[in-house]
Amino acid sequence: MKTHYYLDWYEDKGFSEKLASALQKDINERKSLVFISADKLEDQVEQPDYGDVYEKKWFDQAEIHFESYNFIHHSTPKEEAQRLIQGASVIFLCGGFPKHQMQLITQLELQDLIKDSPAVVMGTSAGGMNMSKSYVDEGKIYSGLALGPFSFEAHFDYADIGLVNERFALSKEMNVYVAADQDGAVIVKGEKIEIIGNVYLVAHSQIHQLAGI
Repeated sequence: MKTHYYLDWYEDKGFSEKLASALQKDINERKSLVFISADKLEDQVEQPDYGDVYEKKWFDQAEIHFESYNFIHHSTPKEEAQRLIQGASVIFLCGGFPKHQMQLITQLELQDLIKDSPAVVMGTSAGGMNMSKSYVDEGKIYSGLALGPFSFEAHFDYADIGLVNERFALSKEMNVYVAADQDGAVIVKGEKIEIIGNVYLVAHSQIHQLAGI
């Protein structure tokens, strides 16, 4: 059974207690945590300082530690990136710019490796969008990795009428899960979907708030 986590963006506060508890149960192997950058090429440093990576801090705060940490970015050779994905216990698609992250994944030919991986796959903000079947970014619909048959978006403002209307159009084709207030998560385990925190479902041009665990 594959396990996928679609996450909001948690800033400095890190994972909620419920989310950390769920991760403690679901991440059984902790050999290698592999991050995939969502930075722009021109903003990418040669090798990031893991102490400065927000997403690693979230794991540290939750006391979830790994034997090794690796960061796939624009300077990572294709063969090395593929090897890292194949050996990963957890694959984490970082937040940032979804189009740049998908370009990186495509250039390194990681799509099928991520989809077929037995690792726990996680994505926050842009990363969660790229795990989706499709998503809306700057008014356009893009294709993601399609790890699930729906769309996901973080830090959603349902008071923004223009934003809502864009998602209404996509919701006629598939369910759209949107997380708000920096505490939401959608967890998919096989065919089962669990909700943590503040998450809304946009379906057939209607918005429904979902009950979390």
